[in-house]
Amino acid sequence: MQGETGSERATFGGGCFWCLEPVFQQLRGVRAVHPGYAGGHTANPTYEEVCSGTSGHAEVVEITFDPEEISYGDLLTVFFAVHDPTTPHRQGADVGEQYRSVIFYHSDEQRRSAEEAVAALAMKPEWEGSRVVTEVAPLAAFYPAEDYHRDYFRKNPDQPYCRIVIAPKLGKFKQAFRHQVAD
Repeated sequence: MQGETGSERATFGGGCFWCLEPVFQQLRGVRAVHPGYAGGHTANPTYEEVCSGTSGHAEVVEITFDPEEISYGDLLTVFFAVHDPTTPHRQGADVGEQYRSVIFYHSDEQRRSAEEAVAALAMKPEWEGSRVVTEVAPLAAFYPAEDYHRDYFRKNPDQPYCRIVIAPKLGKFKQAFRHQVAD
């Protein structure tokens, strides 16, 4: 669970890591966000292996955060606000096991918080009639994504996927969580 001194780590998968990375980078108290892969059976997978669906891994972000500035619970709230936890193996047009909704916990405390958040989410009126499919699992290993995936949105703001999918999601996030966005 511990990251650098005074920090902790959280690992979430909720669709394409290109979409999650810029959201969490904006939060006050988040020190670093790294795209990568977790939850599969292939050691040191490549992007191509993950996209093929043969590795079992999900695209994830590993977040290093300062719990004095932002809580794990706050990170969970943002996570559930920026993806659909009711679509198995899918987020929008991205389809496959690698896009599943998953929380990889780093401690028993994170596991309990994640399980409670999933249970509470399932009781919310906006999810009535839908089944929350978010997995909660221990983090066995995190494999960093290839360098070209890091800061993808910042480096490629005019790329069509960034303009059409990520930019609107980031705009909605900034509006909804403006009190938590770093200056």
